[in-house]
This record gives sequence, structure tokens and C-alpha cells, in this order.
Amino acid sequence: MKQYLFPFSAIVGQDLMKLGLILNVINPSISGILIRGEKGTGKSTVVRSLVDILPRIQVFIDDPFNFSPDTEKEFYYEAKKIMGEGGDEKHMPPEIIERKVRIVELPIGVTEDRVVGTLDIEYALKKGKKRLEPGLLALAHRGILYVDEINLLEDHIVDILLDAAAMGINTIEREGLSFTHPAKFVLIGTMNPEEGELRPQLLDRFGLCVEVSGIKDPEQRLIIMDRRLEFEKDPKAFCKKWEKEQENLKNRIQRAISNYHKVKISKEDKLKIVSRCIENSVDGHRADIVILKAAMAIAAYEGREEIIPEDIDMACKMALFHRKRKKPFDEPSNGVI
Repeated sequence: MKQYLFPFSAIVGQDLMKLGLILNVINPSISGILIRGEKGTGKSTVVRSLVDILPRIQVFIDDPFNFSPDTEKEFYYEAKKIMGEGGDEKHMPPEIIERKVRIVELPIGVTEDRVVGTLDIEYALKKGKKRLEPGLLALAHRGILYVDEINLLEDHIVDILLDAAAMGINTIEREGLSFTHPAKFVLIGTMNPEEGELRPQLLDRFGLCVEVSGIKDPEQRLIIMDRRLEFEKDPKAFCKKWEKEQENLKNRIQRAISNYHKVKISKEDKLKIVSRCIENSVDGHRADIVILKAAMAIAAYEGREEIIPEDIDMACKMALFHRKRKKPFDEPSNGVI
């Protein structure tokens, strides 16, 4: 039975959160987004609904690593060998299928072996041979890795996720087996600040950060209730009603991905970005690069080939929110940079 997700286009408000997610889809090297907010503000609903507006991808039919048939075929053959399934695939090319992008959810109590990959113990006991068992980073390749309540995840697991997201690769080294594979994914973390904060070192590794709160406008709250009740009554009919908006948004994202590298940025634009980072006493240079990439993604999403000042302003709002150095006794940031 088909499971229907609440349409991304039907979600009321939370525009900054939705934009931040879309920018990471346009350019995953922005390095993910952290969504902070109190419970019941639609964080998980928005993240899960993202899948239905993403362009479909081509994969090998039997490939747990989700390698691209166009650019990563050699990784596929190497993985088959290390998993004990190698043969004459090069003479008989594997079948290629097209499917939706996968969203992989990371449980809070997950182990390092489950994340990175490990030795298939059951296979080793039965066959007396070593075989690789791919981890969640392999499953998330070319897709989305979603961690709800990321502030409750063990720090060393968060480090592994952020390293893989930044480098785009994952290395599995277990019991004499060694395999390095692409692990390019959009990392999305959500958290309720009331349940604890992330270390500043980990916060900085997220490209963007937004804070969401409950909508105060009575009319919008009524719309939220009506749409949710309509969806629960007949999910299929509700999704059909929003099909055109979903398709338009999907096409817009696909065009932005294709046109991203056509966006021009001047030295003056770069100097503006540098000045904003210096004004906000930001440590390091990661923020400068993230703002540049985010501003280019915004321009591509808006159908332009050049950056305008508003693109930089919006990128700064999401990239400096969690990086601005705070002084003792400062009030919590309201997100205005």
C-alpha cells in the first residue's frame, strides 16, 4: 500500500526553513542544515516531505551504495568484489532503474559500525568468508541523511557524519577489509534547544542553521488545521490536489541545479561577504565559503545568473545565525544578522 507524505508545497509558512533545505539540494556542498525549534513546529514534516519534490535518480538495481551509473560505475564493480559478489559484470552490464531519492533516518542510539559499515558477521559464520556490510552513509549517498534530535546523538557519531558530509567520502576499515566509497548526501539535523545544545565546534560544521517557531497569525493557523484534517481524511486526494504545485517546484529545483555553475559572482560581492563575516566576529573561513555557495544557489533558484545584494543578505541570515560570536550575558539571537 502506497504511503502518502504531506506535500512540501502545502506546508504553511516556515519559508526560511524550506529555502534552506532547497539550497542544500541545489548544492549539497553547502554542508547541510541544522533546524532548531520547539516541538510541534513542523520540522520533521517538512524534512520528510522534501523527498517528493526532488529529481529522480538512476541507480543500479542491486546496489546498496546508490552509485551513479554515469560517473561511479567503477566503484560499483569494486564494491561487488569486496562484498563477495564479483563476477563478469563488465561483460554483462547491470540493470539500471530510476527511482526517488532516498531519505535515511538515523536513530539516536545508532552505533559507529551501523553508520560507517562493518563486517557481515552472519555471512562470515555461515560461509567462512569476509564480506562487507554497507552502513547508513552508503544508503544515504545521493540522497538525504536525516537526524532528528541530533543534539542527543553521541558526539563522535556527529563528528563522523559531519566529516563525511564535508569530504563526500566514507572509508570502511574492518577486520582486514578496506573500502572507500562516495558518500555525498544532504545532511539535515533537527533539534529542540530546550533539550540541550550542540558543541560550538559541531555547530560550525553545519553550513546553514535556521530557527523555527510556532506561527502566531490566526488565519495561517486555521489553514494549517484545515489542510492537516483534509490530508488525514483522504491523503491520496489531497496529494493529487497539490500535484501541479509539486511538479512546478520539482522542475524549478532541477533548473537551479543545472544552472548553478552559470551564476556569476563579482569581486565586490565577495568583499561584501567577507565584510559581513568580519562584522559578526566569525572565526575561521567556513562561513565565507558557505555564504558564497548559498547566495549562488539562491540566484539559481530565482532563475538569475548573477547575485544581487538580497541573495547575500538571505545567505548571511542562515549561515551566520549559529556562528556569530556571543559575549557573556548576551540574549539569545533572534536570527537577525
